[in-house]
Amino acid sequence: MLQVPDVVAAKAQAHGVDAWIDELPDLVARIAGEWSLTVGEVLDGGTEALVVAVGRRDDSPAVLKLLVPGRGPAALAEIQALQLDAGRGCAALYSADLEIGALLIEHLGPSMHDLGVPIEQRHVALCAAAQRMWHKVPSQRLTTGAQKGRWLVDFIDDRQQRLDRPCSPRVMAEAFECAARRVAAHDDRRAVLVHGDVHEWNALRVEGAAADDAPWKLIDPDGLFAEPEYDLGVMMREDPVELLDGDPRERAARLAEWTGTDAQAIWEWGVVERVACGLLAVEIGLQPVGDQMLAAAEALVGA
Repeated sequence: MLQVPDVVAAKAQAHGVDAWIDELPDLVARIAGEWSLTVGEVLDGGTEALVVAVGRRDDSPAVLKLLVPGRGPAALAEIQALQLDAGRGCAALYSADLEIGALLIEHLGPSMHDLGVPIEQRHVALCAAAQRMWHKVPSQRLTTGAQKGRWLVDFIDDRQQRLDRPCSPRVMAEAFECAARRVAAHDDRRAVLVHGDVHEWNALRVEGAAADDAPWKLIDPDGLFAEPEYDLGVMMREDPVELLDGDPRERAARLAEWTGTDAQAIWEWGVVERVACGLLAVEIGLQPVGDQMLAAAEALVGA
């Protein structure tokens, strides 16, 4: 019996595709037949997809991911990012069917979060995984950093009004100013494939001999054509309590030093991402992280 996690069922209901839940057993069986898979257990951790452990024709382990319908461009971007990455920094993509939102990907171990990896060790490993993704790709296939920056501005403005203005005018002004600078700075000549959501839940341990070359790989890429500092800005938004324990600028400086990138650009993307993600977390009830991110945004105004 296929047990669909409550969070996935709730996401399907929110998208108005309740029937997809009932169709999943037949859908999984059909895909398993077409791709010669042996179906195992449903895995925890997915929020936008049903994730199932499977065995391939040669008995090697893999993961079948069935995206909740209605994600549209986001599903296409994930598949394209995995294809363009080709297993460098992300889980390898073995097969994909965009029409039904099915992906067959590399089986990986537990996440950094589950393993409790300490923050500095985590940041070093996340930087290394992200850097393996950063290479030139066709720009027309992905959302650019400039487009994402403008989207973030619209998102922040909309959620600020919906949530009865939890952010101060100073925080809003700084977020918009930082976004405007990053939009203006976008340069196709410097842009690369970036993950777009690099954090400890999206970094899984590589198992077996392959771990010698790349001990961690990323999952669930947003897939952007942007300056590499975007990925590092996401790391500035995470762990907001720890960020305020000392000089917050030091984190941006360390990330820049480890990756050969620009600390100011990292800082600015961090400002935008912190406000956007904090508002989203408040909206969906992901606490205390939502309030912590917005509190950090208030504390760091003008830093």
